[in-house]
Amino acid sequence: MMAAIGAAEMGSEVLILERNEKLGKKIYITGKGRCNLTNDSPVDVIMKNVVRNPKFLYSAFNSFDNRDIVSLMHEQGCDTKVERGGRVFPVSDHASDVIKALRSKLDQLGVTVRLRCRVTDLVLESGRITGIKADSGDTISADRVILACGGASYPTTGSDGAMFDLLRRAGHHIVEPRPALVSLISREEWIPDLQGLSLKNVSLRLLRNGKKVYEELGEMLFTHNGISGPLALSASSYYEPGDSVAVDLKPGLDEDKLDDRLQRDFRKYSNKDFSNSLSDLLPRSLIPVIIRLSGIDPDKKVHQITGEERKKLCLLLKNLVIKLDSTAGFNEAVITRGGVDVKEINPSTMRSRLIEGLSFAGEMIDTDALTGGYNLQIAWSTGYLAGTTILYTEE
Repeated sequence: MMAAIGAAEMGSEVLILERNEKLGKKIYITGKGRCNLTNDSPVDVIMKNVVRNPKFLYSAFNSFDNRDIVSLMHEQGCDTKVERGGRVFPVSDHASDVIKALRSKLDQLGVTVRLRCRVTDLVLESGRITGIKADSGDTISADRVILACGGASYPTTGSDGAMFDLLRRAGHHIVEPRPALVSLISREEWIPDLQGLSLKNVSLRLLRNGKKVYEELGEMLFTHNGISGPLALSASSYYEPGDSVAVDLKPGLDEDKLDDRLQRDFRKYSNKDFSNSLSDLLPRSLIPVIIRLSGIDPDKKVHQITGEERKKLCLLLKNLVIKLDSTAGFNEAVITRGGVDVKEINPSTMRSRLIEGLSFAGEMIDTDALTGGYNLQIAWSTGYLAGTTILYTEE
């Protein structure tokens, strides 16, 4: 939709081919149905939240930034509000209002929309795209084609990754599409015991060969087979097979201060069993797991715990390691990482460097960001740039 708006503003005659029964189907589920449409942060902060190929997006963000999408929403009657972390939502809390605003703009510009039209192939002649083939059997001719087909996440919304196969056959290199902003799977035997436990104000580090890849403070949730919540979703965007995470359950205390805290609690419960000594420090469901992992006999009297055992417990609380097996799949992933290699796209126009007349926009490009409205901003910005430069003549 944003690519069509940009192209129509430049005077092009524009046709949107939408495989679904309505436009913007994926927008309906973003932000839990509220649509976190962008982030209110300065563009340089938005860039820092882009995980892969942020420099590729300089021109796109310069052509259409977060202020521009908010202005467009307001012009079309969709007022917005800013919430925690700079997240921007429609005042109504209805994602449908964002779609209505975009559809209103499309109507004003005279853009034609054809619903339930699935692209099955690209029509190429002498290194140039001249149209597409649809599942109806029609061949639709076009001077320019912008592909904005999404990645492979939430395939029921239409973004099933099928376009990547067509592009591979056409000669484009596709960086392996993988789930991102998704739960992390672990086979640690104690994980199911913590299902449903939510932890706030903890620190999570993603480790690769013992080295920190990513670290953030926030919230996480234990599931029946791993971890989820904001920290896990963000870590998943950096995940590689073989990685693990380490959770600091008490990031506000360094090891010495945590040890002091343990000694105070141990004095308070000196005549109790170790299994009954941690209720002031940890959530109830976490205590049996920590006791098991500490190696300290749960029936041991607190006053009998050695300084070495206490230090080991302290280290465990600061460094709860969870070995990871994988991420959850595309059906659960908020976004897709990977896609069309940015080396094969002109960042100033979003035009293919391999196929004349072809442009790309949004999630199908190998660039992605953390949660907070940043991924939709990438979609708006790359779409608008692809549309407004559609008639440019490459030098």
